[in-house]
Order: sequence, then structure tokens, then C-alpha cells
Amino acid sequence: MRLPNYFKNIEPIILYDELSKFLGTSEDGELEIHFSEIVKMAGHSCPTVTGAWLMTKKGLEALYGNEKPVRGNIKVELRDSAKDGSVGVSASIFTNITGAAGPHGFDGIGDKFIRRKLLSFGANIDGFVRFTRIDTNKSVEVKYRPANLVHPSNLMMTAIGPKADDTSKEAFPKLWQEMVEQLFENSDKVVFIL
Repeated sequence: MRLPNYFKNIEPIILYDELSKFLGTSEDGELEIHFSEIVKMAGHSCPTVTGAWLMTKKGLEALYGNEKPVRGNIKVELRDSAKDGSVGVSASIFTNITGAAGPHGFDGIGDKFIRRKLLSFGANIDGFVRFTRIDTNKSVEVKYRPANLVHPSNLMMTAIGPKADDTSKEAFPKLWQEMVEQLFENSDKVVFIL
């Protein structure tokens, strides 16, 4: 699989996962999650996938500072319904990184490692998502505004709109990935901690 070159420049999200250590998946419990893994899970990279990655990264940095975030110890609440637009895509990325799952998630081993019901929708918040540490109850809301920088629907029309031709369709994938790369390069202009 050949991925865009800029993927190599995206710092991974590193977490500690006690369940992973307990089961011997990671001897020291450290999990290093790369953007390319999230892209493979989603099947593509786009502003939504990028936004969920960036919101998680910045949210965890705000919650944990220099500490390693603890996967499975983070509650995730989304403002919108799972049925709204691409909210479900973002939720699956939040789950993949933080371990927080909805009603069908892992129910734990005894009273440990419970991931079920750590992700929910329809929260009364101003941000797109709120991350909460279960151990301290400290929380942070994060908002994502890609339209401050890019206009995906306009670019999409060059490939599928009525004026799309073979040249614009051929150029589209490269331009799309350049747009996604621009979001990473300017994350401070599109992701906000509230």
C-alpha cells in the first residue's frame, strides 16, 4: 500500500493501555497509534478523519500534559447524534484511539478494563467533543472548524460536478491529499480547545 509521503511527518499518538499489558499484547502497555492505521480503519483520509485525529491528539495533550494518556480511562461525549453527517466516522476514530466505546463495547474482565458506555452522543456541550479523564474527572471540549482553511465540497465538485472532466478527475486525488496535508500543517487554525 502506497500512502502519501506527508503521512511520515505526522507524529503518532502514544498511550498506555493496561489491558494491552495485561493480555501481553504490549509488554510495557505502550501503544503507538499512527495516522496511517486510522486511515486504514476508515478506508481513506479526508477532513473528517483528519479532524477526529487532530481533536483527539490536542484533547489528550490538554488533559494529560506531559503524562502518557491512559487508553480506556477516557470518556468521550459527542455533541451531535450518531446519525448526523459523518459523526459516526469521527466516533469510530475516537474509539480506536481512546478505547472509549458505546453500548456494544468491551464489558471488561471482572470489574477492570471496561470500555462499554464510555462513548456517547447528544451531549449538551459547546464543542464537537468532550474528553474526560475518568481518574480525575478533568475534561476538555474541542471544536474543529476545517472551513477556516479548506472547502472540501468545492474541491469534490471538480471530480463529480457537472463541469468535471477527465483532467479534473485525474488531478483530484492529489489535490485532495494536499488539502488534507494543509489541515495538519495548520492544525492551530482549525482545532480549538474550549
